Amino acid sequence: VLENGKLVGIVTEKDILYASPSKATTLDVWELHYLLSKLKIREIMTRDVVTIQEDTPVEEAAKIMVDNKIGALPVMKGDELVGIITETDIFKVFLEMFGARKKGVRYTFKVPNVPGTFAKLSQKVFEAGGNIVSLASYGETEEIYTLVMKVEGIDHNKFLELMKDLESVKLVHTTR
Repeated sequence: VLENGKLVGIVTEKDILYASPSKATTLDVWELHYLLSKLKIREIMTRDVVTIQEDTPVEEAAKIMVDNKIGALPVMKGDELVGIITETDIFKVFLEMFGARKKGVRYTFKVPNVPGTFAKLSQKVFEAGGNIVSLASYGETEEIYTLVMKVEGIDHNKFLELMKDLESVKLVHTTR
């Protein structure tokens, strides 16, 4: 919600549900319609709006949304509203990060947090004729990470054979 070009609030699904009459009401449809017609946005909007700047990294936006339990963030350029990022936008980025729309083989590994491990693994992908099109990792512990990669053009059987040299890397799942 803008007032004189300045962001003063946001209306969320939660705001609308909170302002809506209970399903258990004894009001008839005409009374409900009358009450809703008198309701103004300024009466139901959230005024303490959490925002981000347009150069905020997407993962920081996602963190802010999770930490504040909100589904959308107005995007600002200085004091000017230039857009909004929603949970759906975050999911789209997530899909692209994991290469969900790309063809190829998806591998999930458990890898030790040891310098050079990823280099050795990517060398095996190369030796099997593959090209890594997406890569994501997250730490399960300080010592072990889960690594997910999408690879195109790989000779899967050759890759499995080459992987035997990497005893510390465990292949836990493959989707072809």
